[in-house]
Amino acid sequence: MKKTLVVFAHPYLEHSNSNIELFNFYVRHQHFTLRDLYEEYPDFHIAAFRERKRLKNYDRFIFQFPIIWFGMPPLLRLWIDEVFDRDWLKEGEYNPLEGKEVYILVTTGGKERSFSKTGTYEYTIDELISGLIVSLKVFKADIKHIKIVYEANKLTKKEIILHKKEFTALLNQ
Repeated sequence: MKKTLVVFAHPYLEHSNSNIELFNFYVRHQHFTLRDLYEEYPDFHIAAFRERKRLKNYDRFIFQFPIIWFGMPPLLRLWIDEVFDRDWLKEGEYNPLEGKEVYILVTTGGKERSFSKTGTYEYTIDELISGLIVSLKVFKADIKHIKIVYEANKLTKKEIILHKKEFTALLNQ
């Protein structure tokens, strides 16, 4: 099993049954290191050097977060801004993301049809999280899969467990 860092950012975790299910899964498995950004950085002062150093220890990354006002949670955006380092692009510099597998798991309370060109919001989830996607591609990370869980706040316990099983199956491929 690949050593995996989970970069988790949910400002209202106590109100999210669907995210809590996977959160608990990560905590129970030794191959996953869970980094709850809102727990670790409640003051929004990110230890960027420490975070960069930490990234080197992992084979795979998971970014898990909800859509908050049509984008990533603000602390995750700040974490990316401060931790991702342009020096990684220089020849001879170590890039901790290059060639590493990345999975992105996004939850939203909205309906799938709302997040389309003809839907209510006229933007797809991929477009709303494009800052993360482009950043990962610039640093030559291997984005394996983007899983989107729509209407996450309305899922039954059984549906949440099904989504968890689907996602963990992706990780085991």
